[in-house]
Amino acid sequence: MNEDIVNEEWLEEDETNISSNDSYEHFRVVVDKGQSPVRVDKFLFERMVNSSRSRIQKAAEAGCICANGVSVKSNYKVRPLDVLTLVLDVPKHSSDIKPENIPLDIVYEDDSLMVINKPPGLVVHPGCGNYDGTLVNAIAWHLKDVEGYDPNDPKVGLVHRIDKDTSGLLVIAKTPQAKSHLGLQFFNKTSKREYRALVWGIVEENEGTIVGNLARNPKNRLQMTIFDDPTIGKHAVTHYRVIERLGYVTLVECVLETGRTHQIRVHMKSIGHTLFNDSRYGGDDVLKGTHFSKYKQFVHNCFTVCPRQALHAKTLGFVHPVTNEEMFFTTELPDDMTSLLAKWRTYICNREL
Repeated sequence: MNEDIVNEEWLEEDETNISSNDSYEHFRVVVDKGQSPVRVDKFLFERMVNSSRSRIQKAAEAGCICANGVSVKSNYKVRPLDVLTLVLDVPKHSSDIKPENIPLDIVYEDDSLMVINKPPGLVVHPGCGNYDGTLVNAIAWHLKDVEGYDPNDPKVGLVHRIDKDTSGLLVIAKTPQAKSHLGLQFFNKTSKREYRALVWGIVEENEGTIVGNLARNPKNRLQMTIFDDPTIGKHAVTHYRVIERLGYVTLVECVLETGRTHQIRVHMKSIGHTLFNDSRYGGDDVLKGTHFSKYKQFVHNCFTVCPRQALHAKTLGFVHPVTNEEMFFTTELPDDMTSLLAKWRTYICNREL
């Protein structure tokens, strides 16, 4: 498809009927010339990432879905070159990034770049439902006096991202030259990224490689999934190595050859080793172990100690965009993962649970 998607984000607004002249466009897509007839709710569901089909249907019932400027119902069949829009009676949230005085754990900084150790729970970039209080807002504050740095300029800033509940290292480019140079390294897979993950089950092989195309799960838009069809999704490769076996869980090192959304989380789940306490992919249940209530209580206590997926971006390596020096950074596991591992080591020693 070659649809011209102007904006992929559907904000979480109320779907109220557009009865006044003050309506605001929140989403627009131009249908491809070769598109076959399909219901508009199905068509939009496949293109509006932060939406559900039921929400789209409710919006259509409220008169908020338009084809060529005219509101349509859910059963409207899209036609080639239709201009489909979502309009609401409230303005779209401003996408401008405002500086906020949020503490940063800066591992390294010079005139070209910064390396930051992100804590778990901090959203990286403003998006639907998270318009402030993000890492990008914190970076904007830290660099507010740097001449020429504009946090709203896509030619500078984050070179890559990690999930909200994943902790660890990120590199930020201060100049367009640095971002272009660093971005090319990530694209060419010459950057080095190593993660630590605690996963459910005993990983039998000491090391291995997982290959599988990743794309959004059509049954759950908040998840990614692996597709056997090579024409669907993006090529993804994860190398893993066992660090420590701890009863019903295993600590592994994951080295990314590619960097796709939820890559480690989906790849490890695909081989039967869901990340510990990964609620998005079912890791927040007792997936391995005994049926004894004492053991189940122990696991739930572990969930409390580390209330997120147990994943940390531990090391990051790249070539400096100006000096051409090979840079390599590493950081210790955060306190929640350290405490989690300590609990499992104690369990291994006692084994009475």
